[in-house]
Parts: sequence; C-alpha cells; structure tokens
Amino acid sequence: MPPKIQVFWKQKLFAPYKIAALVEAAAGQGITQDTVLLGTQLDASQMHDSSTLTSLSQYIEACDNVLGACAHISTAFQMGGHLPLSAYGVYGHGLMCSATLRDFFNFAVKYQALATPAVRFYWREEAEVAVWVFFDTYGHMITQRTREFLIRQQMAQQMAHLTETAGEGCRPIKALFAFSDAGDKATYEQCLGCECVFDCPATELHYPQSVLSHAPQFANGLTHVLLQEACDRLIRQTKAYSGVTGEVHHMLMLTPGHFPTMEQIASSMQITTRTLRRKLEAEGTDYGTILDNVRGSLAMEYLQTTRMSTEDIAVKVGFSDGSNFRRAFKRWTGKTTRQVRYSGL
Repeated sequence: MPPKIQVFWKQKLFAPYKIAALVEAAAGQGITQDTVLLGTQLDASQMHDSSTLTSLSQYIEACDNVLGACAHISTAFQMGGHLPLSAYGVYGHGLMCSATLRDFFNFAVKYQALATPAVRFYWREEAEVAVWVFFDTYGHMITQRTREFLIRQQMAQQMAHLTETAGEGCRPIKALFAFSDAGDKATYEQCLGCECVFDCPATELHYPQSVLSHAPQFANGLTHVLLQEACDRLIRQTKAYSGVTGEVHHMLMLTPGHFPTMEQIASSMQITTRTLRRKLEAEGTDYGTILDNVRGSLAMEYLQTTRMSTEDIAVKVGFSDGSNFRRAFKRWTGKTTRQVRYSGL
C-alpha cells in the first residue's frame, strides 16, 4: 500500500541537489541557469552551498521553467540518471549498504520523505517481478506535463540508484505509464533500456523478482542499522518542524514558561480551534504532544547548559512544582533529571 508521508509544499527542508542536477541537465540543451532558477528565489551561488535549504515548490518551479524553455523529453531521464546516492546524505548511504535489495526497496520506501519526494512510490512483490509503483499527491498543484516530467525523472533516478548499488546487471524489464506516449515511445525505451507500455492503469517499473535476494556491492549490516537510526532521527525532526506542527512548535518555543493555549494559537493563526486540531491530527500529532516535545527540549537544554535548580527549570517549562516536573521529564525522556545533568547526555 502507498506509504503515509506528509511533506509540505513550501517548507524549506531539502538540500538543493535536485535543482542543481536540473540546472546541469538543462545546460546540455542550451537552457541557461538563470532560466531554470527564474522565480525560485534561488541564485547560482546557493546551488552548491551546504547551508541552502529548498522547498518542494521551488523544485517544481524550476521544472516548470525547464519545460517552458522547450526542453527535450530526455531531459528528465538525464537528470534522474545523474543523481548519485551520495547526494542524498545518510538516506543514500543507508541504501548503498543495505544487506539485500529487498532491504534496499524497504528502506527507500520508508525514508523517501528525506529525498525531496515530488513523486511518491511504494513497491510490491509478485511471483516473477518486483514492482515499483509511482504516484503523486500534488495533482491539483501541478500540470499534467510537469507530472510526466517528474515521473520520468523519478524512474530514471530509481533505475540509476539500483544500478549504482547492485551493478550494471540490475536492470528493469518493463515500464508502465498511466499516460499516453505522445509519439515519444522510442525515447522512453532508449532512456530506460526496457519495454515501455502507455495508457496503463498505473505507473510502474518492473524488475525480475530474483533481484530481491542480491547483495549490494557495499552491503554492511552494522552501518545500515546505524544509518537507519540516523534516518529515524531526521524523520522525527522533519515532522517536528514542518507544516502546521512546525508553526505551533515555533510559537511555543518563543514563550517558554508562558505557553499559549491551543485556543490562543488557533486565534493567532486566524483559524478555529477545531480546524487547528484537525490539521494537527492530519499530521499525526496534537497540541499536547507538541507541548511535551517543547517542554522536554527546553528542560534538556537547561539541565545540560545551566546551573539552574530543578525547581527553577520546572517553572521555566510551565510546572508549578519540581516533583510533577521530574515525573514528566522521566516520562518524556526515559531518564531522570539527575542522570541527564550529571551524565552530560
């Protein structure tokens, strides 16, 4: 089944590697960098700046610019094929050191939110094939032409990553598309190296089922586990600081010790309390959970970086007495305040 992933349209969460790759692919067709970046509020110097963070909407804007400049149908394939796993940080390295390609498939789906996911995907296993299934959740925000561009890019990217991980012999045997070929079937088959079928119910990329048991070239069980833990932390951070959750988190962090109520936050956002509650539920959280996260983070910081007493810290994070605070802190972190203060954890 499709994974339930919340990624926010304008939230700046991702390094600009996809936009940089798009600039490079477009340059091969004479499309200038300025043309690609028009309207994105990004400039050339930011493309290779490690501190730059971009949003999904900025990437889509750049794709629209390339399409508007009459880019060739192969541009998306070229771009997707030139995005190495190393560009994806811990997510990419975690894929490379998967124990088997089955683990690779599972890891890719579970942590795809870390990879500027303009197109979502999941996979299923059949008797003779392992199937990637691609779909988008922004149909109301992008044109059909842009959607097809993103599908081509994602397919080429998926294929390149598997080849990088398992070798040149790991190739797809068929690609299905939920749109027409518009006379470009030969280009699709040349770029993907397999049979392409159009006007299908779903968009899929098929591999022989036997590849699932293959061991990647850099398989390393211990490293894979460590990188999986790192990805789990990144996912938690992404959820904590994005969308409506992020807005609420930010408001609470601005007023330590005098936290606004849910009603006050809803009023400042110019929505009803009921709407705020519904939006938070859609993101898998609620006001109380966010408040506990903020209190726990602040308490941890005070314990590790100040000489404030436990009672003073309790007041700072909204408790009337130290005993209630200590119980809550143990519930949040699994540690006592004393353990944190004297262990440096």
